[in-house]
Amino acid sequence: MGTRASRPQFETMSEISTKKTSGSQNKGWSYRGYLPHFDHNKIIQFITFRLYDSVPEKVIELWKIDLNWKAGFSADSPEALELRERIETYADAGHGQCFLKDKRIAKIVEDALLHFHEQRYHLLEWCIMPNHVHVLCDIFENYTLNKIVQSWKSFTAHQANIILNRTGQFWMPDYFDRYIRNRHHFLKTVEYIHNNRYE
Repeated sequence: MGTRASRPQFETMSEISTKKTSGSQNKGWSYRGYLPHFDHNKIIQFITFRLYDSVPEKVIELWKIDLNWKAGFSADSPEALELRERIETYADAGHGQCFLKDKRIAKIVEDALLHFHEQRYHLLEWCIMPNHVHVLCDIFENYTLNKIVQSWKSFTAHQANIILNRTGQFWMPDYFDRYIRNRHHFLKTVEYIHNNRYE
């Protein structure tokens, strides 16, 4: 079973912009896997991470060949947007073992997201789907997106494997992130997360 809960949102877009830029140091673009990542202190990020079998790596590699994928594409490039769309569509079809349909596993993931809420980030919206998780959060200064996502995935994988009496990979190695550009993007992302709620 998936879950979604809301947290207070910014009252105005100017407040969002202030939080994005005040005292921040841009870490810039990087690649850890098949997608580009943008890290920046105190910025709102839309993050998606998936179970290891939700989208097979060989399928992604075929899509990359089809899209003439090259290292260095930005998250806003047509290729990156198309790759993301294909991954989203494939994952939404419910491929893989869908461990997150288990209420115990969904609860572990939700508790992990809430654990450092208001300490390392501010959770705005999230939803837990059968084989992937969407999170919208405001990253606090002095914390990095990569380490936050890694902490979620590492802890939840360990706990879920204990409950499921299994070993091995639980999450896909990479994750998708896209920083919020403006008020319209923010509201569309909130709507997208709401529409992806799984019952």
